[in-house]
Amino acid sequence: MAHNQHNKSRNSGGFALIILGALLLFLAPNIHPTSPELGILALIGGIIIGGIGFYLKFIRGRERKI
Repeated sequence: MAHNQHNKSRNSGGFALIILGALLLFLAPNIHPTSPELGILALIGGIIIGGIGFYLKFIRGRERKI
């Protein structure tokens, strides 16, 4: 089959994870200002989710150039 790579779906959802991570970073600490533990957890979660999205969107699909 010709053009097998062209027919594959490249939508991995990485961009949505980046957006979700950014929303957690900016909004979640302001939602519960009385409990700093949830704010810190939201910051760490936002960084992790955004990092996974960045990996899926930009790094996983690249081929190594030697």
